[in-house]
Amino acid sequence: MNITLDLNVLLDVFQKREPHYAASAQVLALVVSAQVTGVFPSHGFTTLYYLVRKHASKPHAEAAMDRLLDHLQIGNLDADGWREARRLEFEDFEDAVVAVVAKKHRSHFIISRNVDDFAHSPVPVITPTDFLIEFPIQNQ
Repeated sequence: MNITLDLNVLLDVFQKREPHYAASAQVLALVVSAQVTGVFPSHGFTTLYYLVRKHASKPHAEAAMDRLLDHLQIGNLDADGWREARRLEFEDFEDAVVAVVAKKHRSHFIISRNVDDFAHSPVPVITPTDFLIEFPIQNQ
């Protein structure tokens, strides 16, 4: 199963944001253990690095990037993909890009806490908590 991770899920993990940390960390653990294939949009890496470094430290941010690069597929778009994202009826362009990355990488779901932001997504969106409930076999 392929899943695309929204930035907020990874921030929950690396910043230990409560009450979301546990579920987001479990989803990331499924990726690390190769029980699911995780995709992260390339445009999110710079934002994630910046916010983890600001929240913690440069070494912490660098370790986070290395860990993610070891376990996640990088979701890139070409010019046509960016145009497709621009045409989607999203309030937030960044969310539209995540949706197109998920579609391009044939993800079964986008994992995000902001489900309402993806109302027009071509790929279903589910929260980390709901994903863990709906797919308990993945949670062994």
